[in-house]
Amino acid sequence: MLAFRQGMSSVSDRGILSSLPLCCSRMPSMNDEFFMREAISLARAAECLGEVPVGALVVRDGVIVGRGFNSPIGENDPTAHAEIAALRDAARNLHNYRLPGCELFVTLEPCAMCGGAVLQARIARLIYGARDPKTGVHGSVVDLFAVPRLNHHTAVVGGVLADECGQLLSGFFAARRSRE
Repeated sequence: MLAFRQGMSSVSDRGILSSLPLCCSRMPSMNDEFFMREAISLARAAECLGEVPVGALVVRDGVIVGRGFNSPIGENDPTAHAEIAALRDAARNLHNYRLPGCELFVTLEPCAMCGGAVLQARIARLIYGARDPKTGVHGSVVDLFAVPRLNHHTAVVGGVLADECGQLLSGFFAARRSRE
C-alpha cells in the first residue's frame, strides 16, 4: 500500500508516497505512525552527526514535501532545529512561505521558536513524539497552540511513538554524559 522512492540522499530530496488521506483530527492515525517513523530516521541521522537526535517532516496530501533534522552544532546556528529545517525545505519545494494544508511531524515537542514558526507557516496539523518538559510549548511549559488571540490555530497531536522518540533522546544524552 505504501511505496516511496529509495535512495534519498539529502534532506531536500522528496520521498514520493502513495496517496494517503490528510486527517486533521487531534487523534493519531496509522499514517501518523508511518510518518513519525520517517522522522525518527531523520533524528538518527542527526545523532550520527553528533547532534541532538530530533527529526521532522512536512507532509501535504500524503506526500513528504520537506525534511529536516537538528544541526545547530554543525551549522553554528542556534535556529537550525529540525522543525525549522523541514519548514524551510517544504517552503522551497512548494515555492511558498505559507504551508496551509500541511502537517508537521517532529520527534520532540517543539520549543517556542519552532512553535512560532509552525504558526507563521500556517501549518494545519502538528504531530510530535516525546514531550519536552524543559522547553515544550504544547503544555509542557506553556501551551502556545491554545492561545485564542492568535490569528492562526494549529491542531496538535502529541505522543505518537513517544516511547521510541523518548528512548532515542535519553540514550543520546546518557551516552553524552558517560563521555564527559
